[in-house]
Amino acid sequence: MAAMRTLSKFDKALMGLRSLVLSGEYETSARLSEVALSERLGISRTPLRQAMDHLVAEGLLERIETGGCRVARLTIEDIEDAIELRGVIEGTAARFAAERGADAGMLAAAADLLDGIDSALTDPGGMDFDAYVTLNARFHDLLAEMSGSAAVRREVTRVSRLPLASPSAFLIEQELIPDFQASLTLAQSQHRAILDAIIRREGARAEGLAREHARLARRNLEHVMKERSSFEGLLPGLALVETD
Repeated sequence: MAAMRTLSKFDKALMGLRSLVLSGEYETSARLSEVALSERLGISRTPLRQAMDHLVAEGLLERIETGGCRVARLTIEDIEDAIELRGVIEGTAARFAAERGADAGMLAAAADLLDGIDSALTDPGGMDFDAYVTLNARFHDLLAEMSGSAAVRREVTRVSRLPLASPSAFLIEQELIPDFQASLTLAQSQHRAILDAIIRREGARAEGLAREHARLARRNLEHVMKERSSFEGLLPGLALVETD
């Protein structure tokens, strides 16, 4: 029971601290006050320090030589590299799934998720955006799981937590992205192609398709940075990206 209580406090600290950091609540040059954060989040300093350690590993915080942490400085190149890295790791996951042979139940579950995305995109009442976001996230999680590799699953999770690098990072106010629905339709066709390559045991093709799929986020990132003022407050982590 004590372990469960500790985990619960850690999760609360991690979610609360990550939310504050991604919102741009703190300047990147300012040292984070453990006392103030502890009081604000309603948690003790032990789980708070554990959460800080976790966010340092994620790349959201960085250590200060004199002690403590501050919010990490991120550049456009950092985000582009993170997106590319996600593509590499998800590509590896797809290749492993194809070459090693993915579990039949997982393949069926992936097909069902993609059927659900098709329905979300063609809903008679208009695109079901919330359903798309949910099903897209589940498909990407399942892709990592189909790899059969705990290391790959762990790294996919880690890189997807970097600001603006997750598969759902740009699934926001769709009217702000040019040709948004066409972009989602293209992404869905890529989902289908990735799953087909895995089923056919075509590892190189699955890997290449997954890497290309991640690069759709690069296109959206370019638009977001050109129209940054329109996206302030909508994209978690955008406030951390320096333009100079």
